[in-house]
Amino acid sequence: MTDRPLKIMYLNPVGTSGYDHVFAEMARQHKLPQTEVHIASLPPSTGGFTHIEFRSYEAIVTRGIVRAARAAAKEGFDALAIGCFYDTALHDAREVSGDMVVTAPCVASCEIAASLSNRFGVIVGRRKWVHQMHSTVREHGHEHRLSGFYHVELGVDDFQKDHAETERRLIAAGRKAVEEEFAEALILGCTLEVGFYRDVEKALGVPVIDPSIAALKRAEYAAVLKHDCGWKPSRRWSSEAPPEEEIARFGGFDDGEIFGNRIVVPAEPLQPARRAA
Repeated sequence: MTDRPLKIMYLNPVGTSGYDHVFAEMARQHKLPQTEVHIASLPPSTGGFTHIEFRSYEAIVTRGIVRAARAAAKEGFDALAIGCFYDTALHDAREVSGDMVVTAPCVASCEIAASLSNRFGVIVGRRKWVHQMHSTVREHGHEHRLSGFYHVELGVDDFQKDHAETERRLIAAGRKAVEEEFAEALILGCTLEVGFYRDVEKALGVPVIDPSIAALKRAEYAAVLKHDCGWKPSRRWSSEAPPEEEIARFGGFDDGEIFGNRIVVPAEPLQPARRAA
């Protein structure tokens, strides 16, 4: 393990900071002691969205995500997690991330669920989301493990309003997935479903993956592998990055405000190694 803190950014890809404290608390509870986590959101100039449920909203914030990934790489972050289950701009951000690893909630959650079960279901907020998320799961190579998507008709901004009602709906949808369609694990298909996985897991008796935690831990794991094994993003063939001189000529990548709010969850002080007696 490295003798310096691992440095992770969890990017909340919206132009408001309203939920940053929720993800900061998640990071405090789940990060490794030696990890420093920055919870960052995009500036209001990105659009001021509180969610990106719609493809048109995604299109507007994609530029902000790409710019943020490039800036985080230049700041020396080991890994970055894009905090939306659509995995918005994942491939675009990876292209300009240099040696920094980029991950996102859907791909991270599917990897974890596949390691714990042969068949999993995804509990999403609205039926609207299913088509796009199904395409994302398929792209990541996990469609054959999918029991289905189960919507609870809550929007992103609804999950944290009434925790008892949210939990009731998640458990009801999860029970249908497990008992009627034989899901062996569940994924909560929105990062604002954060904080519910333990109670849903207890009620249903199967692993329940919180995607915000999954994205953070997958980024952290990538940072460990980068330091311990030297595994960094490829820059060959389809992973080729745009030429720096061309980026400089075109402009638009590095100018202006890139981040809005930022909360830093510090690493714990490193303890000196004990000498053997």
